[in-house]
Amino acid sequence: MAKKSKKQQQSGAGGTPATVALSAAGVEFTVHAYEHDPAHPSYGEEAAEAMGVSPERVFKTLVADVDGALVVAVVPVAGSLDLKALATAVGGKRAAMADPTLAERTTGYVRGGISPLGQRKKLRTVLDASADTHATICVSAGRRGLEVELPPVDLLKLTEAVSAPIARA
Repeated sequence: MAKKSKKQQQSGAGGTPATVALSAAGVEFTVHAYEHDPAHPSYGEEAAEAMGVSPERVFKTLVADVDGALVVAVVPVAGSLDLKALATAVGGKRAAMADPTLAERTTGYVRGGISPLGQRKKLRTVLDASADTHATICVSAGRRGLEVELPPVDLLKLTEAVSAPIARA
């Protein structure tokens, strides 16, 4: 697994819209690259295993439909998204997982590589409250096999997210 410093990232080595957004904001982050295995049953668990990071610190980005509007949910790969809690967090009534093709088209990323950062269309975002218990968390950098590690407070600020308990164990 290769790690790139912020300086290497700014030079364009492996840059994605997510890493470009982080660099532009002046946020300190670490890039973790690993060889993606298309046969692995879980993108998030694969990332945690490849990086040697606890699954509680690796967060997956999911796109849901809440009352007709797309919303991004960022939850630990060790758990699952509580759709009712997500709807409540954004003042909605009903939530369902978004159509994958619509999620890809709207965010500009492919499934398994959707990042909460640098999306084509900025969507309302909710970060699971468990992120607050970690100094840094890892989220997709916008490509399968590429993660960024950053403080959750920076992710909240850059995505204008709210923090709420939206994950189930």
